[in-house]
Amino acid sequence: MASNRPLPGPFFRSPISAGPDLSSPTSSKNSDGSQIVNLHPQQRPDTLQNSTSQQSISSNSWRANSVNFGSKGVHYGSRGGAGSEGFSMSMSRREINDEDARLVYVNDPLKTNERFEFAGNSIRTGKYSVLTFLPRNLFEQFHRVAYMYFLVIAILNQLPQLAVFGRGASILPLASVLLVTAVKDAYEDWRRHRSDRIENNRMSSVLMNDRFQEKKWKDIQVGEVIKILANETMPCDIVLLSTSDPTGVAYVQTINLDGESNLKTRYAKQETLPRIPEKDMISGLINCEKPNRNIYGFQANMEIDGKRVSLGPSNIVLRGCVLKNTDWAVGVAVYAGRETKAMLNNSGAPSKRSRLETHMNREIILLSSFLVVLCTIVSACAGVWLRRHRDELDIMPFYRRKDYSKQEVENYKYYGWGMEIFFSFLMSVIVFQIMIPISLYISMELVRVGQAYFMIRDDKMFDATSNTRFQCRALNINEDLGQIKYIFSDKTGTLTENKMEFQFASISGVNYSGEKTEFLGEEGGYSIQVEGQVWRPKMKVQVDRELLQLSQTRNDTKSKEIYDFFLALAACNTIVPIVVNTSDPTEKLIDYQGESPDEQALVYAAAAYGFMLIERTSGHIVIDIQGERQRFNVLGMHEFDSDRKRMSVILGYPDSTVKVFVKGADTTMFKIIDKSLNLDVVKATETHLHSYSSIGLRTLVVGMRGLSISEFEQWQSSYEIASTALMGRAGLLRKVAINLENNLSLLGASAIEDRLQKGVPEAIESLRTASIKVWVLTGDKQETAISIGYSSKLLTSKMVQIIINNNSKVSCRKSLEDALITSRKLINVTRASDDDASSVALIIDGTSLVYILDSELEEQLFELASKCAVVLCANDVSMIQMADVGVGLSGQEGRQAVMASDFAMGQFRFLVPLLLVHGHWNYQRMGYMILYNFYRNALFVLVLFWYVLFTGFTLTTAITEWSSVLYSIIYTAIPTIVIGILDKDLSRRSLMTYPQLYGAGQRQESYNAKLFWLTMADMLWQSVVAFFIPLFAYWKSEIDSSSIGDLWTLAVVFMVNIHLAMDVIRWTWISHASIWGSIIATCICVIVIDAVPVLPGYWAIFNLASSGLFWICLLGILVTAMIPRFVIKMFMQHCKPCDIQIAREAEKFSNRMESTRNGEIEMNPPQR
Repeated sequence: MASNRPLPGPFFRSPISAGPDLSSPTSSKNSDGSQIVNLHPQQRPDTLQNSTSQQSISSNSWRANSVNFGSKGVHYGSRGGAGSEGFSMSMSRREINDEDARLVYVNDPLKTNERFEFAGNSIRTGKYSVLTFLPRNLFEQFHRVAYMYFLVIAILNQLPQLAVFGRGASILPLASVLLVTAVKDAYEDWRRHRSDRIENNRMSSVLMNDRFQEKKWKDIQVGEVIKILANETMPCDIVLLSTSDPTGVAYVQTINLDGESNLKTRYAKQETLPRIPEKDMISGLINCEKPNRNIYGFQANMEIDGKRVSLGPSNIVLRGCVLKNTDWAVGVAVYAGRETKAMLNNSGAPSKRSRLETHMNREIILLSSFLVVLCTIVSACAGVWLRRHRDELDIMPFYRRKDYSKQEVENYKYYGWGMEIFFSFLMSVIVFQIMIPISLYISMELVRVGQAYFMIRDDKMFDATSNTRFQCRALNINEDLGQIKYIFSDKTGTLTENKMEFQFASISGVNYSGEKTEFLGEEGGYSIQVEGQVWRPKMKVQVDRELLQLSQTRNDTKSKEIYDFFLALAACNTIVPIVVNTSDPTEKLIDYQGESPDEQALVYAAAAYGFMLIERTSGHIVIDIQGERQRFNVLGMHEFDSDRKRMSVILGYPDSTVKVFVKGADTTMFKIIDKSLNLDVVKATETHLHSYSSIGLRTLVVGMRGLSISEFEQWQSSYEIASTALMGRAGLLRKVAINLENNLSLLGASAIEDRLQKGVPEAIESLRTASIKVWVLTGDKQETAISIGYSSKLLTSKMVQIIINNNSKVSCRKSLEDALITSRKLINVTRASDDDASSVALIIDGTSLVYILDSELEEQLFELASKCAVVLCANDVSMIQMADVGVGLSGQEGRQAVMASDFAMGQFRFLVPLLLVHGHWNYQRMGYMILYNFYRNALFVLVLFWYVLFTGFTLTTAITEWSSVLYSIIYTAIPTIVIGILDKDLSRRSLMTYPQLYGAGQRQESYNAKLFWLTMADMLWQSVVAFFIPLFAYWKSEIDSSSIGDLWTLAVVFMVNIHLAMDVIRWTWISHASIWGSIIATCICVIVIDAVPVLPGYWAIFNLASSGLFWICLLGILVTAMIPRFVIKMFMQHCKPCDIQIAREAEKFSNRMESTRNGEIEMNPPQR
């Protein structure tokens, strides 16, 4: 989301193109665009019959809570079409040389650290130590220019020539602010140190003296062999050597790393699997890349037994991952401590500054300039005064340049006319220092904390389904939530539930969409018997009865095609079946774990039709097909990537035949389908796909072809060469995949529904009514994207749709130019008719977007998109990574966005109360508080300034130094903070009912240059009233300066608090206590200060308050000062009310409006 320019909003999954993805649950991944399972080099498909013919499962081959994996091991390729970013990308394209590598000697930490002493495994996230806390914390705090300003002021006041206030009193304001911040920083760092201590003292099993012994994490070294047991956390980044599974597979959970709870697979190399650490001598050399932040990439090779094998992301397990469904795993530490990928990425979210605070700096510069002007006036006038009275300075009673107390007469604190002018300037800066409000920074932090508390505790943003509350992860941009103009959003998992449900299927040109037969769920669903227990899928899927009946027969051609289709759904995936217990000991559920919800939905659908995946290893799968258990060897797998947009798996059948199954997007699948086989089926399938997309369903196309022995051997040879290449491995593996995936026979297509989250259409409608432009990116087909746009109310029938769907740069340029002309005409027409100008929707597909972004058309695209109310991009591209405000959703698929976001919530619909309610309140409160702080401090300075003009420009002050210090700390600080947290200009109901009220923040109605100057003008009037009424009232009287100073102090404090009270909208007992309590506290402080004999002005307030003139002056000041403000407020509210004031008046008559709740409040026309 953005404040005044288009910007990304909620970001969710890391895009595929960002680099190799390690998170697929059953895949190993290097740095290329494919994933392949490879047989041992000498193993042919015709030798697999014995190993694949098993159709029963022995009693000891199953675990109580998972599926046992026992098969011959195979090597996997990797995924990530575009390769890794940054360092890892460059490493994947060239051989690792000595300069770019680290050498790790397996089980020899001494030799490993002999040449270069690698980082130990101790971590430290704390910023300070006992010795460094004070200097470093002060250094960081003084990065704020205002703090440096007040430090210079305090230092100047220590000089005898410039001492205006007491030395202690001048330091107190800055010291108070520094102390509060330091205490907060110290507490936060203490918590970090405590967490580090707990982490560093955890224990792991490390191989020492040929046996595993317990060792603290902080003592682990690179090169040591570590054994991890089930449910234990990885202490460092380790390369797997062996696991409890015979095939070398290990299942890990990366929730501590990327927030995802789904299981991922990692593999040990076949060359290291047979080694038993306690018995066999483990040795070898790992040549790997230097530490880097890319958690999705790893490039290395290992020399073992004279053989050199390649290592990739599938062979490394990162620190923080938890071992799951694997009894144990053994690996060697390659990165430790601060060099682990997790710690290298632990730099925290980038620091952001709110738009309001950025604009505030402009006013601070203006106030600084005003301060310089005041000081210049005083010093210049002082110079003129000194020149005019130069002959009288020696004997003038209140100046007396000469010191006659000593025998030798000398100048008394007089340094010459020029230096006196210079000193007058510096003393003026000291006296008027609070023109720059140092307390404003602390007040803003405290107000933001209070605002965050109420946002977090808001039950309207509590997600009961996930039991999660709103999270405020960045405190310094709360007010930006009230100024959003653009929202960038992903679709899957953001607008939708990310819970895929299989709906329809097109098989061999026949549409099974429930149109001909009733679409019902079979009672109880499909189940199998295993050792007297009933196993059934965890999730039930509705089935088409006709399709179900056909899937249960194998007598005709149609049944064979259905068989191949559902076999492809069950086998062509990376799903891991996990067996979980239920309350009934005779029944167990199979939970299909996988990164992709689409794959989960397809596997559950296949199970519902009698093709139940029950076991997967790195080398084979077991599928129960209509009660008959069949085992297929997984000979190879190329995972989905964003370049190919498809995945493939090579299966070895029990009868020794080999087939490749491919599924993917129709845009790429129809290019590799052999249309000469059955053109009618292809055309029928395309028609079905269009009908599925038009109702918002996600579609996939499935194909297959048989492989001869020679074709398989050719593929295997190509894969061996590509997978062992140390340069350009990604590109070579991608070519292998492309060569395999061709001339397919079309099996059919699937249609999956990803339902919209509850309240999404209403939320988008409210956001659009609030003049927030919504841009949505989706990887679906354009037809699907448009359908989702209508169902979510992103698109409406009244909108004019501009569709850009081209296949060349030239046509893209022409379409863009035509679209710009059309949009300009439409906007001019709507402006002339006073209709809504935001009636244009831009829909652009991925191909066109690529052409535009790769050319010089970016500016035209931006201009066009800025004129549109809605932008819908059907493209699976990397989303923009920077935002003024980032909001993450803690949905079903991963939490990377939450971990990198400024704010996080459970449902998209919560965005409405977040922006329209809390965002509006936060902006209005913070804008008012900043202006009020400027007014409050400038008023006090102007009173001091007027006094200087009447006292010979000597910079003496009638207001005591302690009152000057306490003015911003005790007298006026608390009410500002309380009102900044609690005040509400409008109720929640009004803000939700009338989203257009949100426009106040977009138009900067609560904080702008006009309001600043009006506030300063009001301040100028009040300062004149506050100073000159007492001056004239006590003119030629015998009142001393301390007494009239107390009157000015009380008058100013009374005025600023009453000024604040006039602007409070929602009074609470806390508001009353803070405002009137501050006035009482000021009176008490003035009395206490004047009651101390050693301080100037002893008993002044008591003498002053005993006369009636004092009370008349005080009352006259308050009335006279506030009359102009009161009159202007009344005039504006009654004659030129803004939308906020109109809605506020409507709230006052809410009881009367109850009878006409469907009525509308007439507000001002939108500003353009």
